[in-house]
Amino acid sequence: MNSSERRLKLMLMLQQSKDRKTVQEFAEYFGVSKRTIFRDFNALQEINVPITWDKYSGYGVMPGFKIPPLMFSSHELATIIVGLNFVKSQVDARLVEDAKGVEVKIKNVLPDELKSFMESLQNKTIVDPYLKFGSEKKEGGNWYKISSAISQKKRIQFLYEAKSGEKKTRKVDPYLLVFYQDHWNMIGFSHLRGDFRNFILDRIRNIEILEEGFEPKKEKSVEDLIFRFDGTSEKVKVMLDNEVYKRFKANLPAKNFKKLKENAKKIKVSFEVDNLAFVNEWLLQYGNKIKIISPDELISKRKSLLKDMLEKN
Repeated sequence: MNSSERRLKLMLMLQQSKDRKTVQEFAEYFGVSKRTIFRDFNALQEINVPITWDKYSGYGVMPGFKIPPLMFSSHELATIIVGLNFVKSQVDARLVEDAKGVEVKIKNVLPDELKSFMESLQNKTIVDPYLKFGSEKKEGGNWYKISSAISQKKRIQFLYEAKSGEKKTRKVDPYLLVFYQDHWNMIGFSHLRGDFRNFILDRIRNIEILEEGFEPKKEKSVEDLIFRFDGTSEKVKVMLDNEVYKRFKANLPAKNFKKLKENAKKIKVSFEVDNLAFVNEWLLQYGNKIKIISPDELISKRKSLLKDMLEKN
């Protein structure tokens, strides 16, 4: 961290009046000497940062002092660019347009040096190019209204179109918004089903935030909601080629992943799923670089699926 980045972070920390620190604590935090911290304080005072000191609690800034917004380091700005480029690669047209708007607003208030840095990176940092360039942009099911309902802990009601084409009005307690590869899902408690369900956002219509509030179930963690683990899952064991192990582990839609055995070429793993049909199709992307060991039901499903695929060709 250079001196400019350190002083910017030091200024932000000083503004947090409830968390004052001594010079020694600042020096240990940044990994520099106390003399360097004193030099930083002098530099900040020269640009009119009103630093205060209390012998009991340490250093801070005068109450009411606010640091001007959007004072980013180059590292922070690069992180923002990656985030914005991820959003701009989405299939949701509204998210894409809003990301472009955020980008313009940030650029308009940046100093020239950082503006130049941002412009040099924004078109040369591509996140998920196949999704960015290959997908048709579409309306994404009112992501914003759902996020608002989640933050307010309010129930929502909407018309939902299932894969079968059937449309039904649903009343749901919304818990999470989750991005899966090329689409957004909302996970919530369905009053129609009496259980948690996934809803694809672009199949949601006529969404309405109700006056009814709800209390989230404390026993349901984010991981539980995503993987839907309720003790009835099937344990799956597979043998992987070493070259696909990292990608497999990073993208596996399952829980309780364990590495059981490995050698120079193969790795044996286990995991738990609650939908063998889904994981059977998901495993196809690894072709002959994976072998299913158990359960027998999954082996049978794999053979049946492969047979069906060959017959259709």
